[in-house]
Amino acid sequence: MTSDATSRRRTPEPTTPAALGLPAEPAKAGPEAPAAAHVRAKLDHELRELLSREPGTRAGADPEELHQMRVAQRRMRSVLKSSSALVGPTAEPVRADLGWLGQVLGEVRDYDVLIGHLREVIADFDVRDQPAGRRLVSRFVSERTTARRRLNRALSSPRYATLLQGIAQLSRTAEHEIDETPAEKPSLAADVRKPYRKLARAVAALPPNPPDDDLHALRIHGKKLRYTAELARSAAKKKQAAKLSELIKATRKFQTVLGDHQDAVFAAEKVRGVLPNADAEIGFVAGRIVEHELAKRAHARATWLDIWHRIEAAEHAVS
Repeated sequence: MTSDATSRRRTPEPTTPAALGLPAEPAKAGPEAPAAAHVRAKLDHELRELLSREPGTRAGADPEELHQMRVAQRRMRSVLKSSSALVGPTAEPVRADLGWLGQVLGEVRDYDVLIGHLREVIADFDVRDQPAGRRLVSRFVSERTTARRRLNRALSSPRYATLLQGIAQLSRTAEHEIDETPAEKPSLAADVRKPYRKLARAVAALPPNPPDDDLHALRIHGKKLRYTAELARSAAKKKQAAKLSELIKATRKFQTVLGDHQDAVFAAEKVRGVLPNADAEIGFVAGRIVEHELAKRAHARATWLDIWHRIEAAEHAVS
């Protein structure tokens, strides 16, 4: 039997929604539904999305499959962080394991982004420099292969299977087991204020020329605000939902710009890392790539603050 055939034989069958006890149709919650119903519906939706992306993530042929699986993981983790009290005491262990899953998915995703980006950059170089560029990228392809093996082991582990069961349980908890939000407390839409205040404080605390890690932290805060706004929109009336949509658009743009910044920082760091063992041709190409990434970083630094002001305006309209 060939190694490929052995690999296919050992690949576990993908987990289905039915195997986790989920109903045939995704859960839904209308604007009048209790807050916990919206949280459960969101978990149900994102769990189905994660399961649908798992086979493609294991196969590794299309990086978008892993990316969307990671997005589903992040959204569930964000929902549980902001609304864990609505779905019971088992939410925190599930959220912790979603963090673990995010780490193993994120390692491969970082390489996918890096390799795809470097190939685009190198394609614009002189033809005579491209072979050295491809040799440089091949080093990262090898590292990604190792990371993918770790990811597939994680997806075949008992910890992952237990995580799926935990999410499914949270998504289908019976109404009588839920402590609903009392009527006098703020609605889900008002919950947008908490992640917004965290983001606003982080922005206000920045020095004039912020360290790269601080801007990366801003992106994470912005992501949490966006996911909370998406959940709030599902429970909002039409007029409020439109305002939340503007906030979501602004935070998405914020993520994009600061994501470009982080990608540039990461790429420059990884490319610099090959220099001690690089020959002259790879060293030359690496220098050009780092110069390109520093220019990309500078552009993001020049534009992110304007987008932050759009978030401020959108949040004030929601409030």
